[in-house]
Amino acid sequence: MITQEARTRSEVFGEVQLLRWPAQRDLREECRSRGTPRILVVEAGLEAPVCDDIYEDWVRTPVTSPDLKARTDALVHRYRRNRAPQLDEDGVLRFASRSVTLSPMQAALLALLVAQFAQVVPREALRSRLGHGQGSMSRNALDLHMMRIRHRINALGLTIRTVWGRGYVLDAEAAAATS
Repeated sequence: MITQEARTRSEVFGEVQLLRWPAQRDLREECRSRGTPRILVVEAGLEAPVCDDIYEDWVRTPVTSPDLKARTDALVHRYRRNRAPQLDEDGVLRFASRSVTLSPMQAALLALLVAQFAQVVPREALRSRLGHGQGSMSRNALDLHMMRIRHRINALGLTIRTVWGRGYVLDAEAAAATS
């Protein structure tokens, strides 16, 4: 069950901010503007809020720990699934309210990784994209481009992991997933 202490203050439950409703209405708006996932804790007898944001849910007290965990897990899943980077036609990569510009070659390579966010992109698909029209580029050329892209996107909280023998995965860093 949520303790009385948890009902009287805001607290973080994993990646999710717990907020008293309606007492912490201002903090709700702040969390909404930052894109922070949140659960509104509604006291028994009060009217439930309208949650029109996919990063928001509500529970009514008293709520059991398993019920709160289930709601929190579902919210975190939605948050992570819908929080993918976006790459525009001008080579601007946006993620978590930040952006970086990329060279045309970096954008071409990253387009494949963004399209398959959090999934393995085979090395050969990237090498083919890198060498478009000239045959496949060397393994070293791809490695050099990936190193440069890693440095460039680090400021966004994104990372590119090598999956040995298979390819690369574009993903959010663990610390960025909680910000």
